[in-house]
Amino acid sequence: MKYVLVTGGVVSGLGKGVTASSIGVLLKACGLRVTSIKIDPYLNTDAGTMSPFEHGEVFVLDDGGEVDLDLGNYERFLDIKLTRDNNITTGKIYQHVIAKERKGDYLGKTVQVVPHITDAIQEWIERVAAIPVDGEEGPADVCVIELGGTIGDIESAPFIEALGQFSYRVGPGNFCLVHVSLVPVLNVVGEQKTKPTQHSVRGLRGLGLIPDILACRSTKALEENVKEKLAQFCHVPLENIFTLYDVPNIWHIPRLLKDQKAHLVISKVLNLASSVKEPSLEEWTSRAELCANLHVPVRIAVVGKYTSLSDAYLSILKALLHASVACRKKLVVDWVPACDLEKETQKENPNAYKAAWKLLKGVDGVLVPGGFGDRGVEGKILAAKYARENKIPFLGICLGMQVAVIEFARSVLCLHDANSTEFKPETKHPCIIFMPEGSRTHMGGTMRLGSRKSIFTVKDSKSAKLYGNKTFVDERHRHRYEVNPDMVERLEKAGLSFAAKDETGKRMEIVELPSHPFFIGAQFHPEYKSRPGKASPLFLGLIAASCGELDSVMNPASAHQHLISNGPKNVFVNGTSKKASNGLADVRQNNGYCNGLYTR
Repeated sequence: MKYVLVTGGVVSGLGKGVTASSIGVLLKACGLRVTSIKIDPYLNTDAGTMSPFEHGEVFVLDDGGEVDLDLGNYERFLDIKLTRDNNITTGKIYQHVIAKERKGDYLGKTVQVVPHITDAIQEWIERVAAIPVDGEEGPADVCVIELGGTIGDIESAPFIEALGQFSYRVGPGNFCLVHVSLVPVLNVVGEQKTKPTQHSVRGLRGLGLIPDILACRSTKALEENVKEKLAQFCHVPLENIFTLYDVPNIWHIPRLLKDQKAHLVISKVLNLASSVKEPSLEEWTSRAELCANLHVPVRIAVVGKYTSLSDAYLSILKALLHASVACRKKLVVDWVPACDLEKETQKENPNAYKAAWKLLKGVDGVLVPGGFGDRGVEGKILAAKYARENKIPFLGICLGMQVAVIEFARSVLCLHDANSTEFKPETKHPCIIFMPEGSRTHMGGTMRLGSRKSIFTVKDSKSAKLYGNKTFVDERHRHRYEVNPDMVERLEKAGLSFAAKDETGKRMEIVELPSHPFFIGAQFHPEYKSRPGKASPLFLGLIAASCGELDSVMNPASAHQHLISNGPKNVFVNGTSKKASNGLADVRQNNGYCNGLYTR
């Protein structure tokens, strides 16, 4: 087994996860099998109880693991299925060691950070690296490890020590250290500064880790004299210094590394030069270029609770992007704070209220994502009501599905008190109830988690057609509340259709409104399985419906790989084709890009 360790210096948020994912793509394109591990030095055993404002979204794996969002990047880039053990945290390691101590496995010895914690870290890495994640038998060829945080963080110390020992343990030719650092440009002098990277590398060496490769983040490509200076003061060969400058879409990064011959350098460090082939990245290159050259916009409102932090909905954004590129449309995301749609905001902050409703009324489609807590719930219900009454394409995910059911019960069944027991335990009409197997005392890992089967019960439903008329699908879940089975019959008689249920037939998985052009809610999270070349069917349906082209993607023969031709430069307002104005046709010129999509 070969190991590539990716560390970061100077500041956080440099893109270590994207760099690690892109290295994995490059090595996979060379014919190697690749797996990934993310190390998070925090004390939480997993990311499940962390606020999105603290750490971005919680990504859910097939086995129910609630993990760091970077594992989502690994899965999307490498098209693999990771396990909960691929995310190592300080909490997991200490829990593991303390459990062994309680059993008496250390034979009465004093349990210490060195060697017991550091040994446990190394053993964990070796064990998880051997787990196949690509559907094939046997271990991968290369394991890419990302160490979270920045060099010098006090909580990273045990991992730094363990990885230093690990590099010696596996020996030269089996370990490659890639250090991601910042080369800033001070506006006053206008030149690229190497001192922050020099200090970062010095700190890394002082901790016992010697970088083989420098991946330098900058606004523009590194100047040659800057690379020479870094090589001289960081003791890294000139050809091992790569520049990762800002690009409009992260899909460009694998090609950027290839153009600088990163695959040759890594294979040389790992003694793989004789066994790797020239990487083929045509698919990645064409997809990145296609995304950059799309002109016709499709405008989607994301009505949520955490709209001030896009990382809170990272997988949602990626799934929307995958679907919009498949439909040959330029994705424009309008962030709508759910609480700003509510009547209370109209009284307290009328400007925010007007701005939120103006955004919502100007979009082609509406997406209400998952979430917890009652803040903004009434705003989400109002967004679902607006989409339903005005025939705007709507996709509700998890809580988004639940608020759609609540809104339907209030507006159509005239049950004005209808609500979820999560938000109003005393409601007389509980549309959404707490699942009987859930825990009310422990929060971590007690939800209905992971990949579970959803069986289609309405064969001619839009969702069944989007999934290629399969009898069932396996999608990932993360919820404590569900549609009240006692209300299903009444809701269905009023026109709501529960198109898919779980294996017991009592838990609702997909809800649709057949009389609506596109109004679908899913209890599961389809965004977690969306891939750049394989868009999630429900997201594909939302984008296509927002463009007035839903029929063409519901063809079972092409539902998963449909590519809609670009056609004339029209824009679509609420699903209706209209001639584009110069401003909308050239929306790509606006300043608002985030990883290949336009947001505001």
